[in-house]
Amino acid sequence: MSDQNHPLYSIDRDHVDRLLATDSPKDGDFVDLARLLMRYEDFPGANDLWTDMQKILNLWGIDREMLNERTRELWVGGYRPGSYSDEVVGSGFDTSNSEEN
Repeated sequence: MSDQNHPLYSIDRDHVDRLLATDSPKDGDFVDLARLLMRYEDFPGANDLWTDMQKILNLWGIDREMLNERTRELWVGGYRPGSYSDEVVGSGFDTSNSEEN
């Protein structure tokens, strides 16, 4: 079986590159890395992303269990992503009524 191409690879490559350059990760960085690791964990391809995500864990001095524990604490503590400005979310269809009655 050959490696597959993930449809979000190019977006995720940008996220992984950003995380690789992060010396002091913030809450959102931990969450991003955790979600990317989950996305690619059993994916048959994108080995470069997987390798770089393992490098990020090493650079940050944590392992996968520590990352999962940290992100669980964040979510339980009320963390919610502040902005999705870098990603397309939803259909973009505006359902508001712009006509005045």
